[in-house]
Amino acid sequence: MEIKIERTKHPKTKPADESKLGFGNYYTDHMFVMNYDEGQGWHDPRIVPYAPVELDPAAMCLHYGQEVFEGLKAYRCANGEIRLFRPDKNMARLNVSNDRLCIPAIDEAFAVEAIKALVKVDEDWIPTAEGTSLYIRPFIFATDAHVGVHPAKHLLFMIILSPVGAYYPEGLNPVKIYVETNYVRAVKGGMGFTKTGGNYAASLKAQDEAEKVGYTQVLWLDGVERKYIEEVGTMNVFFVLDGEVVTPALQGSILGGITRMSCIEILKSWGLNVSERRISIDELAKAYDEGRLLEAFGSGTAAVISPIGELKWGDKIMSINNGEIGEISQKLYDTLTGIQWGKIEGPAGWSVKV
Repeated sequence: MEIKIERTKHPKTKPADESKLGFGNYYTDHMFVMNYDEGQGWHDPRIVPYAPVELDPAAMCLHYGQEVFEGLKAYRCANGEIRLFRPDKNMARLNVSNDRLCIPAIDEAFAVEAIKALVKVDEDWIPTAEGTSLYIRPFIFATDAHVGVHPAKHLLFMIILSPVGAYYPEGLNPVKIYVETNYVRAVKGGMGFTKTGGNYAASLKAQDEAEKVGYTQVLWLDGVERKYIEEVGTMNVFFVLDGEVVTPALQGSILGGITRMSCIEILKSWGLNVSERRISIDELAKAYDEGRLLEAFGSGTAAVISPIGELKWGDKIMSINNGEIGEISQKLYDTLTGIQWGKIEGPAGWSVKV
């Protein structure tokens, strides 16, 4: 399909200070839009000026949450090249989410081309300050004007762009994480492995309570036994336990992160012992008490690598690596960002030029 391009006649003023971008505060001049109608399939791909979307008050996405999304970034390299990091994996994961929420599959290769086209149109928005990038948010939602629970027959696939800095205010400094023991986010058989708004809506109450007591994010435990570690609200998690790097296994209730996947591949290439397995909060606390919990960090598109300096589990406070970034966390961050910004040659297919 040919992507039609309509350029804005009223370009926005770009942020003057790239050191104060924050995350998700600014949006570029254009957006990608494509329709789905039953019997016609996905059609009419176009890049148009960024603008509000008109929805019927009865639009099904507003009432039943049939929507999915993704997140990836574009990076401006020192030589001026623009690169994406493993976008094919994001589009493959989008189709995993689509399948679970009864949304028609997209053409993954075409979706990558749509991302490239939109980034190219708004390339002047890609920030150049250290640690900044252009966040890319593809998403799909149901637009049928019908109050009744069934899969949609009409949807929109859209992509918007946002120049961003660090996701967490702490940047690469270790964050404080609150272990949630009361609320449940997801269970096997549910939608925990997808990127859909409902998963994040389910996390808001715990997130709000964690912030009130001074913690940046929530570490979720499994929803059945309330003992096995799953993920942080916006990141997968890793723990360095005296010779073993452990990350919770993908069993249907946590997101299979692209950064998580990349971390595992890099760590194994370094010859480290990496385990994808169940790990309980009790095992983690015991390792801490015995001095074997050497590092903890989260991984995700937004933060890349975020070292964890403190865990609060009930009345127990675990201060990890003296509240400082660990050797493995730092090396992973340097390697991943080096590949993303074109400073390091990564594995074949990881960097995609726009």
